[in-house]
Amino acid sequence: MTTTVLDNIGILVTNSAEIGQGPLGVIENASVVHEDGVVVSVGPSGQVADERVDAEGMCVIPGFVDSHTHLVFAGDRAAEFTSRMAGRPYDGGGIRVTTEATRAASTDQLVAATSTRIAEARAAGITTVEIKSGYGLNVDDEARILDVAGRFTPETTFMGAHLVPSEFAGRTDDYVDLVCGRMLDEAAPNARWIDAFCETGAFDADQSRAVLEAGRAKGLGLRLHGNQLGHGPGVALAVAMGCASVDHCTFMTDADIEALAASDTVATYLPATDFSTRQPYPDARRAIDAGVKVAIATNCNPGSSYTTSMSLCIALAVRDMNMTIEEAIRAATVGGAAALRRTDVGMISTGKRADMLVLAAPSYHHLVYRPGVPLIDRTITTPML
Repeated sequence: MTTTVLDNIGILVTNSAEIGQGPLGVIENASVVHEDGVVVSVGPSGQVADERVDAEGMCVIPGFVDSHTHLVFAGDRAAEFTSRMAGRPYDGGGIRVTTEATRAASTDQLVAATSTRIAEARAAGITTVEIKSGYGLNVDDEARILDVAGRFTPETTFMGAHLVPSEFAGRTDDYVDLVCGRMLDEAAPNARWIDAFCETGAFDADQSRAVLEAGRAKGLGLRLHGNQLGHGPGVALAVAMGCASVDHCTFMTDADIEALAASDTVATYLPATDFSTRQPYPDARRAIDAGVKVAIATNCNPGSSYTTSMSLCIALAVRDMNMTIEEAIRAATVGGAAALRRTDVGMISTGKRADMLVLAAPSYHHLVYRPGVPLIDRTITTPML
């Protein structure tokens, strides 16, 4: 094997307090040796390897871990977004518009569109990505979406319980039976996780619990959308079910926060969604101070967060969610890894995947200091699969 050293790093963010200083495990004047996609040594500048890459004194951070996306879809909802910016409230109903377009698209079209979005995400520094289904809402198309997603990442999530499709209007329980039965049977072979939208207008706590229990019986890990549009049972259900993550968490009571803090469930914030839907931003400070484990993800989707920019999400979290820059960067890296129950990504240390971002900046502060500027100079990673 050939060893490569990323040398002359001005500031290296390792996310490991064992080898660096402060909450980000920072090492100055550093180098990282990697081989076959794995870090083999972290140390001072000047380490020797077969090949050398010069970081030119710039800052290097772990690759972003995006633990919540809906990247496989067809169609466009720009008009809906424009209407929302003019004051129309978000209610999730546009999911059916994307479902119609996705059902009508060929598999080749879905693969091509997803490939383009993955390339965009990689250029934005995302080196690990989760992809949900949820725009098929029938047996064949949910299975097809997961097949497409699995071509790009092992972190695939079956989300047939995204919304009730038009053909099941007024028959939500019948649709849940389909999700828990034949749809899950077809989806499970291409899924690692199962998810449900526990929200008014989508699925209630009992229906969401039934979906999660069915998925667990098939060997899938559990995730949940909860507390996006208002206070509700999602967070409490996620904790009770032992979900790896509960996502959105825009509205949380003190009891919700206490339950999360006492659990292993990660609260995954989606600040670009709150930006795009004009929802209030959650107070992450309140949760972090209580001891809740947090992540940040893009929720890239056509209706409520059409962005692959984790840098934007970090800036919004600092500006509007009361997070420090260090907390936001950890949430977008090692926090996302925790939400996916991964220990091999989100950090730069011996034995971890060599997923690293060379910033076009001398420090990580510039991700927030210069919002909207493309600061990912170089992405060093192995293929996502």
